[in-house]
Parts: sequence; structure tokens; C-alpha cells
Amino acid sequence: MTETLLEVNHLVTEFRTANGSVQAVRDVSFKVDQGETLCIVGESGCGKSITSLSVIGLLPSNGSVTSGEIKYEGKQIHNLSFEEMRKMRGSKISMIFQEPMTALNPVLTIGYQLREPLMLHQGIGKAEANRKGIELLQQVGIPYPERRMKQYPHELSGGMRQRVMIAIALACRPGLLIADEPTTALDVTIQAQILDLINDLKEQLNMGVVLITHDMGVVAEVADRVMVMYAGKKVEEGTVEEIFNAPKHPYTIGLLNSVPNVDNPEFELEPIPGSLPTLTEKIEGCRFHPRCKFATDRCRMDAPPEFKVEGDHTVSCWLMDEEKMEEKEEELDGHLVG
Repeated sequence: MTETLLEVNHLVTEFRTANGSVQAVRDVSFKVDQGETLCIVGESGCGKSITSLSVIGLLPSNGSVTSGEIKYEGKQIHNLSFEEMRKMRGSKISMIFQEPMTALNPVLTIGYQLREPLMLHQGIGKAEANRKGIELLQQVGIPYPERRMKQYPHELSGGMRQRVMIAIALACRPGLLIADEPTTALDVTIQAQILDLINDLKEQLNMGVVLITHDMGVVAEVADRVMVMYAGKKVEEGTVEEIFNAPKHPYTIGLLNSVPNVDNPEFELEPIPGSLPTLTEKIEGCRFHPRCKFATDRCRMDAPPEFKVEGDHTVSCWLMDEEKMEEKEEELDGHLVG
């Protein structure tokens, strides 16, 4: 039986501002199993990164988890002390940040930054940590690792810096890896190499992976399951096949229609009208309704609950309620005819 590594239930994350508190993550629930890749997708500003920072306990000073629970291997971690969470980061849960040039310390060598988590979490000496650091650089495909250990981040290319970030994240063999837009600043060839590397290491180490992205092409390539977020809320979740072959939420459909389809010469791009609401913008009902061509008065008044489509496929949209009503009416009509 597959073990559940991460379980997030009804997560609410708020930020204190000069105008009061605002919610960046609103009642989000999901889980990640061992050996599974969950992709969290949505436009920039939808709450993807804040969700991951809430999990790993790296929110800015004015942010906090105000409700819900976060469990790792069945144990609650959202209320751990700073020191307890520091011990867990790197050893149990690791994170690859979006921009390696800012995530890596520019005044410390690659070797120093690789040795630090090994010495901190595994209690080994500098010589042993150095040897393991060289092995890690080899594992992520960096040539001349002994030389790289003595170099600084600015001496490496963007692709190499991202590989160094992966090596640091995997130094202590964590059970869960969170990758926040790990290929955004890289060219297409390097993107493919980094994604393949993460996938290969996931299989080797049997890790769970949370991959945050806005690129549906990346999702199609690496995801086992997909969670779609909009304005701080989860709007749809399912397997990668369910999301791509049978999407139910208008926002999910909009994301897919915004991606070129090279296999269909007659396919026309259809952008989503409008823009993502700000955190302070108050919207009654479904938060997507101002941009949704299917919106009804019900959508404008009441926020939809989460409907179960089939299996673990869920969607928060009133259209599903109408669809289920039609199915019930057809079923009833069938009984009456019989």
C-alpha cells in the first residue's frame, strides 16, 4: 500500500497588511503519496507558491497559517517550533526555489553550500561532507564536480545553478521534494533536462514531489495528479488524464485552451478574459465568475462546494450541480419509462 507523505487539510494562510489581514490561501486540501508527482497549476498570483511555503514553514514575517492542518507522515508539522521545523527542512522535506541565482548565496562557494545541510542534518565532518557533495554533483549531471565545489554561483550557467539547487535539496535524501517553478528561467533544452532529472531522482529515491508551475506542457510531461488553483482556492483536482482529457472547471478548460496544440492544425488559442483578482478584492460567490462565460446568478451569489466527479476527481463549480441534476432526471425518466 502506498504511503501518504504529505496531507494538507483546509489550509488558510493570511498576510497582515496596513489595510488589515488578507487571505492568500483559502481552505485548500490535498495530499501527496510516496513516489507520486502532484503538480499545482494556475496563473501567477493564484497562491501556488504561498501554499508550498506554508507547508515548509518559510512564510514571510507578516504571513501565517491561521487555520487547517499540515501533516507529514501522519504527524502535524504546522505548529512545530522554529528549531523543530529547521531540523525537518532538508532532512524530511526539501525545496527547490524558482530562481537559483537568488536562492544560492553569491558569496559562498558551491562546496560550502552543499556541505552545510550534510554537516547540519547528518552530523558528519567536513571531509566526508565534501566527498558526498562531489557525489551529489555527479548524480545531478554536473561535469568536473571537484572543480565546481570550489566555484561561486556566478561562475556557473543557469542550468548548472539549478542542478546545484537540486543537489542541495536532495543532499539528505528527503521523502518529499517541493519544486517551485524549477525551469522558469531556463531555455527549452535545459528545461527538459531538469524535468527528466527530477523524475529520475524521484524514481531512484521513491520520493513524493510537489511541482509548482503555470506551464501545462510541463504538467502533461511529469504529473501523476494535478491540482488547479485560482485566487487562493483549489478549483479542480484529478489525475493528469482526467484533467487533460475530461476537465470540468471552466478555468481548467481555459488554461488548456490557452496552450498551443501542435497535433491539431485547426486548434485556435482562446485566452481567458480579464485578470486574476487581487488579494484584497472582495468577490461574492465563485471567485472565477467575473471571468467565466458560463456564470449564472447562483455563481455570483454563492461559492460552490467541492463536487466529486469520479474516483478522486473533484471540482468546485455549480455547473457540476446542474450536470448531476440532469443525470438524476435522466435516471428517473428511465425508471418511469421502464
